[in-house]
Amino acid sequence: MVAAPYQTLETTYPLSDEEIRKTHAYWRACNYLCVGMIYLRDNPLLKEPLKPEHIKYRLLGHWGSSPGLSFIYIHLNRLIKKYDLNMIYIAGPGHGAPGVLGPVYLEGTYSEVYPDKSQDAEGMGKFFKQFSFPGGIGSHCTPETPGSIHEGGELGYSLSHAYGTVFDHPELITAAVVGDGEAETGPLATAWHSNKFINPIRDGAVLPILHLNGYKIANPTILSRIPNEELKNLFRGYGYTPYLVECSQDEDYGSAHRKMAATLEHCINEIRDIQQQARSSGKATRPQWPMIILRSPKGWTGPKEVDGHKVEGFWRAHQVPMSNVIGNPHQMKILEDWMRSYQPEELFDENGTLIPELKELAPTGVRRMSANPFANGGIWRRDLNMPDFRKYAVEVPKPGQSEAENTRPLGNFLRDVMGKNMTNFRMFGPDETASNRLNAVYEVSKKTWMGEFLEEDLDGSELAADGRVMEMLSEHTLQGWLEGYLLTGCHGFFHTYEAFAHVVDSMFNQHAKWLEVCKKEVPWRSPIASLNILLSSTVWRQDHNGFSHQDPGYVDLVTNKSPDVVRVYFPPDANCLLSCANHCLQSKDYVNVIVADKQKHLQFLNMDDAIKHCTKGIGIWEWASNDDCGKDPDIPDVVMACCGDVATKESLAATAILRSEFPELKIRFINVVDLFKLQPDTEHPHGLSDWDFDSLFTTDKPIIFNFHGYPWLIHKLAYRRTNHPNLHVRGYKEKGNINTPLELAIENQVDRFNLVIDVIDRVPKLRSAAAYVRERMRNAIIENVAYAYEHGRDQEEISNWKWPF
Repeated sequence: MVAAPYQTLETTYPLSDEEIRKTHAYWRACNYLCVGMIYLRDNPLLKEPLKPEHIKYRLLGHWGSSPGLSFIYIHLNRLIKKYDLNMIYIAGPGHGAPGVLGPVYLEGTYSEVYPDKSQDAEGMGKFFKQFSFPGGIGSHCTPETPGSIHEGGELGYSLSHAYGTVFDHPELITAAVVGDGEAETGPLATAWHSNKFINPIRDGAVLPILHLNGYKIANPTILSRIPNEELKNLFRGYGYTPYLVECSQDEDYGSAHRKMAATLEHCINEIRDIQQQARSSGKATRPQWPMIILRSPKGWTGPKEVDGHKVEGFWRAHQVPMSNVIGNPHQMKILEDWMRSYQPEELFDENGTLIPELKELAPTGVRRMSANPFANGGIWRRDLNMPDFRKYAVEVPKPGQSEAENTRPLGNFLRDVMGKNMTNFRMFGPDETASNRLNAVYEVSKKTWMGEFLEEDLDGSELAADGRVMEMLSEHTLQGWLEGYLLTGCHGFFHTYEAFAHVVDSMFNQHAKWLEVCKKEVPWRSPIASLNILLSSTVWRQDHNGFSHQDPGYVDLVTNKSPDVVRVYFPPDANCLLSCANHCLQSKDYVNVIVADKQKHLQFLNMDDAIKHCTKGIGIWEWASNDDCGKDPDIPDVVMACCGDVATKESLAATAILRSEFPELKIRFINVVDLFKLQPDTEHPHGLSDWDFDSLFTTDKPIIFNFHGYPWLIHKLAYRRTNHPNLHVRGYKEKGNINTPLELAIENQVDRFNLVIDVIDRVPKLRSAAAYVRERMRNAIIENVAYAYEHGRDQEEISNWKWPF
């Protein structure tokens, strides 16, 4: 479809002169508030000439994109009122909060949420002062901003968040404003393809608005310097129908309002036509959804020049156009003239309240974008209808005797979770659902696919327009979708290869920070479903892919975040994984990370024991220990501890060797599921008290801790414990290639033989008495490595090892 020319649109959707007058006045009020937020701490209505004592000492904030953001916002408001639209607003430009806070304040929501920021001179003064001020709010659309579900602290995720918000919300339209600096990021570039995953029957719609104001912090932006036809062809190639709105700094504002109003209305009606046609016919095809390219000046309506330098329409408008207002009378004059140019006396009455004829332009109640329940999605959230996870249990008649693929029973469980929640649960993963053994979900819902189908796709591709399994080879886009989905009240599950979870490290950071602020400082936000992440295809079973796929460090990052919002679980077998997943799916306001491999592993606990073990998060495995000998006191000679599936198997195998070679050696075997149990309870709510920790690990005996990840993480968590000097951790040490499983373990010294040597070295009574055992362990290491190099696999006695006691 070719975009209609402006004149045609303006004729089809005309804006009267009176509408233009009022719309422009409302925009002036928004811009006045934007400038006030950046500069003023007093004299909000300019009832007296500006003086240094009215100005903030530290001038922080970003003016450049704010006028454009409010310009878009108020034009959307007009259509919300006209068509009774259910709409939310996502502001992608990172520091564009003033352009959103202004209209949010004017439509009354801000004062309802924060009564001290009332709609009068006193409230306006407090509203100005709090912005980018100690004890106040930041310059992004932070969680404190009513109507915001996207902070923009890191650029690149506005569009993926926007698309996530409309999955399963057929009545919702999300306006996603993409900044032109943000449009240069990789995550944003892939997110444009999200239009190929929207089903117009069951989903809502996203209206992307690419806001090209020409500059980043100090450079032109790429897309702003592309000719219009090339730019439109780019978005046609992405599958959109692009509409261009160009507004220049020398243009009559009435013309800008006419063009924007007509183009927006055309796009909204195009969206409604697409949805009506699909819903009435029952046929879900991929349409060419509309999008808008808005070219407007950077720092629109601001000072044209300051001290001989161009400002409006240039990068100098990006942040604070004048930074020395207090010490420079000339800049003070420019600021006052700038603010008075908006004629605040015509916009606000003597009390500082927006005049009635402008007040009526905004929607009311929950139709205000700042008060829309979808922007506080916990309001909509409903508990999942959960199947009984116990019925998916793996039979474990005796510990360490049978094997299973740990994630396959989880796939069966997730299948039925999805089957019972077909309007508010989706699964997200980068083309690895079958690889991670979760493909049972296809029995109830296939992969979402709105693209073309080939005949051969019917043979195992599992594609469907109404699928609920979201697959795309972009972890950024997937997690962005899921975050938007969760923030609007739904539930989901994200899985990816362990090594490549790092791709979305910073996305996790941003979401965790959002949750922390919401829980601690924004009580009016309702709890949302947790972000649940499964890391599979783990480091110890990447022997076929090699070194590039071996990195267990994602959990290190997770442990840096607030203990109020992060949880990390290492279930050692399938039944523990089911118990952990069941718990995580029902939790709220957390990021839950579960690390579990997909390959066959030994099974240790029946379901009843698994539930007890996971509930505790850490515990002694009595069946693997021999220190409970009925004597007083029952003090072990050594503590064998482990965390992670392969680490657990190797630690058990080492324990079996020790018990055979040294029957009098008293061994306590401890397995850790909940990683944060290792921290003190003063540092993390899941942490053990010092008394409990000492009871388990003793205060003076050697602890040989076999860990799934990087060994120093355990030291970081447990460094304050009494027995930390005797804690010796084995874990991944950046050694690997195309190895057999045991060879990879040997490379990093997490194998059974090196663990036995460790015990011999740490237990005083074994040192000289165990010389022959040490030699046998060294010989076993040499023999097993040589066998792997010759045969390309581990010896049968290793591959098929079972717990012997």
